[in-house]
Amino acid sequence: MSSLSSLIDTLRASPGFAHKRDIDAVVSALAKPPVSDASAIALGDDCAAIPDGEGHLLFAAEGFVNGFVAAEPWFAGWCGVMVNVSDVAAMGGRPLAVVDALWSNGAADAQPILDGLRAAAAAYGVPVVGGHSNTRNDRAQLAVAILGRAGKRLLTSHDAQPGDRLMAAIDLRGRYHEPNPFFDAATAAPADRLRGDLALLPGLAEDGLCRAAKDISMAGLVGTALMLLECSGVGGSIDLRAIPRPAGVPLDRWLLSFPSFGFLLSVAPEDCATVAARFHARGLGCAVIGEVEDGTVLTLTDGAESLPVWDFADSPLIGCGPRRMEAAS
Repeated sequence: MSSLSSLIDTLRASPGFAHKRDIDAVVSALAKPPVSDASAIALGDDCAAIPDGEGHLLFAAEGFVNGFVAAEPWFAGWCGVMVNVSDVAAMGGRPLAVVDALWSNGAADAQPILDGLRAAAAAYGVPVVGGHSNTRNDRAQLAVAILGRAGKRLLTSHDAQPGDRLMAAIDLRGRYHEPNPFFDAATAAPADRLRGDLALLPGLAEDGLCRAAKDISMAGLVGTALMLLECSGVGGSIDLRAIPRPAGVPLDRWLLSFPSFGFLLSVAPEDCATVAARFHARGLGCAVIGEVEDGTVLTLTDGAESLPVWDFADSPLIGCGPRRMEAAS
């Protein structure tokens, strides 16, 4: 078996891919009436985008695995804000406020989670305006929801077009929360840097420099690319050699990492240099890593060979492709 073939098998078997495949069953349920009757809002985006006056309200939520909350309570609280503001930015928006739902086994069990939540809210400049709490539970559990706002021009998961370039923008100035796949470039960063970096995304949307975007999630860079391509009803290719990567981090680990600041962008070829320059000016890694193509297949290349990693015609990943959404409308 070639090294590329082995890498693809590792990606397909990863927990991040498995968790994203679970989305298909949820989408199938939500595609049935009466939910679909109220939904002109396409499923599969990082946030629900609700038309509102001259722009859009953005609404999203994240829940956290119990084991993670138990092992990393402060960081789980921080991530409650961090992942949500990233989802809002990926849609070309700016965060307004968050609310949390917290369960714990006593007040002392809840305190480090609340401390992390409060620290991230202060760093990102997003107030916690309410929520739900229950400190008489048998374990700690956490979910956080966010409200944001975007203008008329959204960055969605549904607008990548054949001929676009796939770009990856990632903050490489971080470290791993060992032994986890979380690459943290946020908790020790200055607050003004965190806010300014996230503001790049709505700036790209407002200036018409990006067609589609998605933040790199627990499925890693390749899994996130699959979700973006599936939602847009296209295929693509990624050159593994072009992906921005921290020094000393093996490729197989990096492809399954969840960076605190990481986005995939679908950009017209003539705009790639301008987009890259904006990220580089803030010390962020950014590069063209592939291309959006006609078809249903994502292909990876390492320079020696090219192999398919997924074919949506054979199997959906998250079930949010154009055909599913047309059937639901």
